[in-house]
Amino acid sequence: MNILTLKKVLTVSLVLTFFVILVLLFSLMVGSVRVSPGRTIQVLYQFFLGHGETEMEMERTIILSLRLPRALLAGMVGAGLSVSGAIFQALLRNPLADPYILGVSSGSAVGAILAILLGFGSLSFGLPFASFVGALLTIGVVFYFGKQEGRMHPNILLLAGVITGSFLSAIIMFFLSISQKEELHTILFWLMGDFSFANPQSVLIILPYLAGGFGVLYRRSRHLNLILSGEENAHQLGVDVERLKILSYLCASLITAASVSLCGLIGFVGLIIPHSARLLFGPDHRLLLPAASLIGASFLILCDTLARTLLSPVELPVGVITAAFGGPFFIYLLRKRKGVKTL
Repeated sequence: MNILTLKKVLTVSLVLTFFVILVLLFSLMVGSVRVSPGRTIQVLYQFFLGHGETEMEMERTIILSLRLPRALLAGMVGAGLSVSGAIFQALLRNPLADPYILGVSSGSAVGAILAILLGFGSLSFGLPFASFVGALLTIGVVFYFGKQEGRMHPNILLLAGVITGSFLSAIIMFFLSISQKEELHTILFWLMGDFSFANPQSVLIILPYLAGGFGVLYRRSRHLNLILSGEENAHQLGVDVERLKILSYLCASLITAASVSLCGLIGFVGLIIPHSARLLFGPDHRLLLPAASLIGASFLILCDTLARTLLSPVELPVGVITAAFGGPFFIYLLRKRKGVKTL
């Protein structure tokens, strides 16, 4: 059995970070207006120095105002959903668990649809705020019904999440059936994932949830490893299992809620990326969490780049691209994992 060292964690993280930077630069260069690699790097260099040249004003506007916030938001959302997926799969001991399994996506969707129907979607933060509130209310309801005798039972929590999500999905269908034609397009596009509204403010909104949630979860990565061997074993080794589960569920749910509120529902990222990272680097959360976050960031930036360039000038919902990649890849993972237990 290989012993995980700090050197390996840092080496893998640095290599994956370098890959994220390459993917980010590629995303900034391609689009309906192509920008050369030299121009892209020059614009970024001048931006960080705090000055720019007038002859590059068009490239500066395209890169700094449109593509950079969008790519950064896609990377953060990809990282957040991947980390949340890894946590839910570990706590629920269910390899098919994803960030939306507790009904967070449905609650967020109901909040966003209400904002669109009531006319708040035109406000700068009306849609994200309503979506985030809907997700938080859903988390509260699921946690309330998921506790039994003061303890958080994975099976009961999972059942509460599925039932709550199903009920909210029925509400979503009702809203879709009564929506006007112009509202229907906005709602459907949001339900399939959309980064077209990305701006620097949205990046700053998600950053505290992602950084704070990841920091709290990573500090407990050793305890999460012990839970994989069984809650009784973890308790005997001094882990406060109930406190760890509640804290981990809450952090993962808040990361998911913040991500969904800004870009809509994006499937498969939180399902296949943790699997990929676990197959590549093993189940140790000290390496799994940073690896999954960085791989997820690269994956979603690439998917969003394809979504806006594949049929340019028509833009596809990013959820269409993730599903196109995620479905076949997940089937491949299932076939490769025949008889192999990774959790």
